[in-house]
Amino acid sequence: MEMKKTIMWVAALVIVVLISLFMIGKASRTAPTPGIVDARLMACPDKANCVCSEFREDTHHFIEPFEIPEQSTEVSAATISALIVGLGGEIQTEQEGYIAATFTSSLFGFVDDLEVRIDRDNAVLHFRSASRVGHSDFGANRKRVELLRARLRFEK
Repeated sequence: MEMKKTIMWVAALVIVVLISLFMIGKASRTAPTPGIVDARLMACPDKANCVCSEFREDTHHFIEPFEIPEQSTEVSAATISALIVGLGGEIQTEQEGYIAATFTSSLFGFVDDLEVRIDRDNAVLHFRSASRVGHSDFGANRKRVELLRARLRFEK
Protein backbone atom coordinates (compact mmCIF):
# COMPACT_ATOMS: atom_id res chain seq x y z
CA MET A 1 0.00 0.00 0.00
CA GLU A 2 2.85 2.39 0.85
CA MET A 3 4.44 1.70 -2.55
CA LYS A 4 1.22 2.72 -4.35
CA LYS A 5 1.17 6.04 -2.45
CA THR A 6 4.76 6.72 -3.39
CA ILE A 7 4.10 5.96 -7.05
CA MET A 8 1.03 8.22 -7.01
CA TRP A 9 3.03 11.10 -5.49
CA VAL A 10 5.84 10.68 -8.01
CA ALA A 11 3.36 10.55 -10.89
CA ALA A 12 1.60 13.68 -9.59
CA LEU A 13 4.95 15.48 -9.27
CA VAL A 14 5.94 14.53 -12.83
CA ILE A 15 2.60 15.80 -14.15
CA VAL A 16 2.99 19.11 -12.29
CA VAL A 17 6.54 19.55 -13.64
CA LEU A 18 5.44 18.80 -17.21
CA ILE A 19 2.49 21.19 -17.00
CA SER A 20 4.82 23.87 -15.61
CA LEU A 21 7.30 23.40 -18.45
CA PHE A 22 4.55 23.69 -21.06
CA MET A 23 3.26 26.86 -19.37
CA ILE A 24 6.74 28.40 -19.28
CA GLY A 25 7.19 27.48 -22.97
CA LYS A 26 3.90 29.18 -23.80
CA ALA A 27 4.91 32.30 -21.82
CA SER A 28 8.21 32.48 -23.73
CA ARG A 29 6.32 32.81 -27.02
CA THR A 30 4.79 36.16 -26.01
CA ALA A 31 7.98 38.03 -25.08
CA PRO A 32 9.30 40.60 -27.59
CA THR A 33 12.69 40.41 -29.33
CA PRO A 34 15.16 42.79 -27.60
CA GLY A 35 16.17 44.71 -30.75
CA ILE A 36 18.80 47.41 -31.29
CA VAL A 37 19.70 49.73 -28.39
CA ASP A 38 21.99 52.71 -29.07
CA ALA A 39 22.99 51.24 -32.47
CA ARG A 40 24.09 47.93 -30.87
CA LEU A 41 22.55 44.63 -29.97
CA MET A 42 21.38 44.50 -26.38
CA ALA A 43 23.80 43.23 -23.72
CA CYS A 44 23.17 39.81 -22.21
CA PRO A 45 21.50 39.58 -18.82
CA ASP A 46 23.28 37.81 -15.97
CA LYS A 47 22.15 34.37 -17.14
CA ALA A 48 24.07 31.56 -18.81
CA ASN A 49 21.62 31.27 -21.72
CA CYS A 50 22.86 34.19 -23.82
CA VAL A 51 25.80 35.05 -26.09
CA CYS A 52 26.58 38.37 -27.75
CA SER A 53 29.45 39.63 -29.90
CA GLU A 54 28.93 43.35 -29.17
CA PHE A 55 30.44 43.41 -25.66
CA ARG A 56 33.97 41.96 -25.65
CA GLU A 57 34.40 42.94 -21.99
CA ASP A 58 31.59 40.52 -21.00
CA THR A 59 33.84 37.48 -21.23
CA HIS A 60 31.19 35.07 -19.93
CA HIS A 61 28.75 35.87 -22.77
CA PHE A 62 31.12 37.03 -25.51
CA ILE A 63 31.27 35.28 -28.85
CA GLU A 64 33.42 36.48 -31.75
CA PRO A 65 31.70 38.50 -34.47
CA PHE A 66 31.98 37.22 -38.03
CA GLU A 67 34.53 39.16 -40.05
CA ILE A 68 33.39 39.78 -43.60
CA PRO A 69 36.43 39.08 -45.82
CA GLU A 70 37.51 41.90 -48.13
CA GLN A 71 37.56 39.61 -51.16
CA SER A 72 34.09 38.34 -50.31
CA THR A 73 31.10 39.45 -52.26
CA GLU A 74 28.68 41.61 -50.31
CA VAL A 75 27.10 39.66 -47.46
CA SER A 76 23.39 40.16 -47.95
CA ALA A 77 20.57 40.08 -45.47
CA ALA A 78 18.83 37.62 -47.79
CA THR A 79 21.76 35.19 -47.56
CA ILE A 80 21.88 35.46 -43.77
CA SER A 81 18.11 35.03 -43.52
CA ALA A 82 18.22 31.94 -45.75
CA LEU A 83 20.94 30.41 -43.57
CA ILE A 84 18.92 31.15 -40.42
CA VAL A 85 15.82 29.52 -41.92
CA GLY A 86 17.99 26.56 -42.92
CA LEU A 87 18.95 26.16 -39.26
CA GLY A 88 15.29 26.02 -38.28
CA GLY A 89 14.73 29.69 -37.45
CA GLU A 90 11.75 31.82 -38.30
CA ILE A 91 12.51 35.38 -39.44
CA GLN A 92 10.58 37.93 -37.37
CA THR A 93 12.16 41.17 -38.58
CA GLU A 94 14.40 42.06 -41.48
CA GLN A 95 15.43 45.70 -41.66
CA GLU A 96 18.40 47.52 -43.10
CA GLY A 97 21.39 46.02 -41.28
CA TYR A 98 19.35 43.96 -38.77
CA ILE A 99 17.70 40.55 -38.72
CA ALA A 100 15.72 39.05 -35.84
CA ALA A 101 14.66 35.41 -35.80
CA THR A 102 13.20 32.96 -33.33
CA PHE A 103 13.90 29.28 -32.73
CA THR A 104 11.26 27.21 -30.96
CA SER A 105 12.04 23.93 -29.19
CA SER A 106 9.93 21.05 -30.36
CA LEU A 107 9.08 19.54 -26.98
CA PHE A 108 7.97 22.38 -24.71
CA GLY A 109 7.91 25.27 -27.19
CA PHE A 110 10.64 27.34 -25.53
CA VAL A 111 11.62 30.31 -27.70
CA ASP A 112 15.16 31.58 -28.28
CA ASP A 113 15.93 34.85 -30.06
CA LEU A 114 18.72 35.17 -32.62
CA GLU A 115 19.66 38.65 -33.79
CA VAL A 116 22.23 39.65 -36.40
CA ARG A 117 23.48 43.21 -36.88
CA ILE A 118 25.35 43.91 -40.10
CA ASP A 119 28.11 46.41 -39.27
CA ARG A 120 29.28 47.46 -42.72
CA ASP A 121 31.59 50.20 -41.36
CA ASN A 122 33.71 47.59 -39.55
CA ALA A 123 32.98 44.72 -42.00
CA VAL A 124 31.58 42.38 -39.33
CA LEU A 125 28.37 40.65 -38.41
CA HIS A 126 27.39 40.89 -34.76
CA PHE A 127 25.27 38.21 -33.12
CA ARG A 128 23.09 37.93 -30.06
CA SER A 129 21.36 34.67 -29.25
CA ALA A 130 19.42 34.19 -26.02
CA SER A 131 16.72 32.09 -24.42
CA ARG A 132 13.66 34.05 -23.34
CA VAL A 133 13.10 31.98 -20.20
CA GLY A 134 15.17 29.95 -17.78
CA HIS A 135 18.76 30.28 -16.73
CA SER A 136 20.69 27.62 -18.62
CA ASP A 137 20.38 26.47 -22.20
CA PHE A 138 23.06 23.74 -22.14
CA GLY A 139 25.08 25.83 -24.63
CA ALA A 140 22.38 25.82 -27.33
CA ASN A 141 22.65 29.55 -28.15
CA ARG A 142 26.45 29.47 -28.44
CA LYS A 143 26.24 26.35 -30.65
CA ARG A 144 23.60 28.03 -32.84
CA VAL A 145 25.80 31.08 -33.47
CA GLU A 146 28.87 28.93 -34.09
CA LEU A 147 26.90 26.86 -36.62
CA LEU A 148 25.70 30.03 -38.36
CA ARG A 149 29.28 31.37 -38.42
CA ALA A 150 30.48 28.07 -39.96
CA ARG A 151 27.83 28.24 -42.67
CA LEU A 152 28.72 31.86 -43.38
CA ARG A 153 32.37 30.85 -43.85
CA PHE A 154 31.20 28.26 -46.39
CA GLU A 155 29.22 30.96 -48.26
CA LYS A 156 32.28 33.15 -48.87
